Amino acid sequence: MYAPERQQEILRLARDGGRVDVLSLAEEFQVTAETIRRDLKTLDRAGLVRRVHGGAIPAGRLDFEPDVAEREGTAADEKDRIARLALAELPEDGTVILDAGTTVARLAAALPLESTLTVVTHGLPVAARLADHPGIQLHLVGGRVRHRTRAAVDAWALRAYGEIRADVLFLAANGFSAEHGLTTPDLAEAAVKRAAVSAARRVVLLADSAKYGQEHFARFGDLGDVDVLITDSGLSDADAAAIEKVGTEVVRA
Repeated sequence: MYAPERQQEILRLARDGGRVDVLSLAEEFQVTAETIRRDLKTLDRAGLVRRVHGGAIPAGRLDFEPDVAEREGTAADEKDRIARLALAELPEDGTVILDAGTTVARLAAALPLESTLTVVTHGLPVAARLADHPGIQLHLVGGRVRHRTRAAVDAWALRAYGEIRADVLFLAANGFSAEHGLTTPDLAEAAVKRAAVSAARRVVLLADSAKYGQEHFARFGDLGDVDVLITDSGLSDADAAAIEKVGTEVVRA
């Protein structure tokens, strides 16, 4: 099968199923994962699909959001490296906000048991990882829990973040770019992220490089709101330079 034929079939599968993933496509077409990534890149450039973690969705599906269990297994090595680097951004005996997100949850899991921090989070998976840390004063922000992300949202969460100041926020995003800023598929979740950004003196974005250039339905800030981006080596030098032009330090794992 020639590349244009394969790409046409990939597009059909994406439209029929709402999503395609690299590994399944590679197996179906008996080609390498890198070949499929090139196909998706071609379709993305043509405006026919939008690349997401591990695959692609049909163009126009800005509200698509994979379940947290699916996202846990995506870019796992990159997320682990990002989480380890993020440990260096922790304050001593300070207060941190941990956003709801799978990479931030990995940071929570990496915190040493002897850590002495005050931690505020609206993410249930994050809180579960820290509940047995004797030195951590854990504050769980309440609200309506979104099943897809296990994050608390709406008025209770917004009010809680309006009442605190933290040293550092470790932020998650579904998409980020110098042009489109920070985005996520859900408006309620975006509002809580925006409130968390306002509650912190310093903002550290933890995001793997596949999220760069992605754009989702709900925008919650500018990339210039972020003091430090910790990502992986998949982010090119040119993209890193574009990000640093808006005043955000880039650290690549």
